[in-house]
Amino acid sequence: MRNTFRKEEKLKKKTLIAELFARGKSISVFPLKMIYLETDHDSTYKIQAGVSVSKRNFKKAVQRNRIKRLMRESYRKNKFLIYNSEDTKKHIFMFIYQGKNEVSYQLMEEKMVILLERFLLKQKNRKDEKN
Repeated sequence: MRNTFRKEEKLKKKTLIAELFARGKSISVFPLKMIYLETDHDSTYKIQAGVSVSKRNFKKAVQRNRIKRLMRESYRKNKFLIYNSEDTKKHIFMFIYQGKNEVSYQLMEEKMVILLERFLLKQKNRKDEKN
């Protein structure tokens, strides 16, 4: 698996996003929140992901765009955690930044790893309950 974040991996469809916010479950590790939903999407990739930063907390687009870049980069570098797991089916993710201040890339990456590991733990527990 390559460490890329291609167009096909990005969550863009409004119908999928609406379904995600209506029926999705969430995990939080401040300042990140991940909403996820197991669904069958068109992409050949297991995961389609999107990022979001509140306009209320960051008035300037420059700040919002920087945080979104940091979130995408930290996801791109650590998505192998999910792709290497056999438990994971097709999902859609939305990463939301909840903090009121910008954080460093190192902290963003640490939180992203914790978030993805918690997701995998929930998936594993769910699979164990079914068996």
